[in-house]
Amino acid sequence: MPNERLRAAIRAAGLTIEDVAKKVGVDPKTAMRWVNIDGRVPHRPTRREVSELVGVAEIHLWPSLAEDLRTQPNTETELVHLYPTRSAVPFALWNELIASVKEQMDVLVFSGQFLVEQHNILPIVRQKAEQGVRFRFAVGDENSTAVIQRAMEEGTTGGLQGRIQMMRRYLSEVASLPTVEVRTHGTILYNSFYRVDDQLLVNGHAYGSLAGQNPVIHLRQLPGGLMWENYMRSFERVWSEATPEPA
Repeated sequence: MPNERLRAAIRAAGLTIEDVAKKVGVDPKTAMRWVNIDGRVPHRPTRREVSELVGVAEIHLWPSLAEDLRTQPNTETELVHLYPTRSAVPFALWNELIASVKEQMDVLVFSGQFLVEQHNILPIVRQKAEQGVRFRFAVGDENSTAVIQRAMEEGTTGGLQGRIQMMRRYLSEVASLPTVEVRTHGTILYNSFYRVDDQLLVNGHAYGSLAGQNPVIHLRQLPGGLMWENYMRSFERVWSEATPEPA
């Protein structure tokens, strides 16, 4: 299995695998093996260089180092990267996160239509669901007060409702799968969440701005991580109050 943590960190730093290889002085094929072969770990000095280059702790990039007393403790924050807008999140990062899900994916949005139309998520959901991966999609109720108000504020009256209806139609194709749940909610959407295993993209929302114009925080789950716990607690609260879609 590939090392998706390293791949995501490289993408978040705005680099390619070839860039990393050049900066730490190794052959690109060697760096490629670090990413494509789970368990392939560079030598200690090189690990530190890579860690400093992408701004992520060694122990997060290579969890197998947890028992190595010579590995620098993980003193980094939960923050992997901050993007000025959702549109600035690398296209490849979205694809890699979605394709790499091994246990669970949680999505909280009003529409989230781009996941289907830009990142072709439905075939991946079908494939991963067969492997036992759990998916939870919480999308907006287009008739709710919160959605209608949001559409007025962002100047897309009717448009947001239409996108939600389209997303619900898309998700109806996978809602009957045993490990896939789809629900609708009418809560005020302060943030949209895209959680893939231990990675979380938080798309904040500003009054009058479209979702794609607002910042995205890329977090990783760490023991006792307050930001992760806060956002996922919020997700669970909305999820518990949302209405299940018929399979």
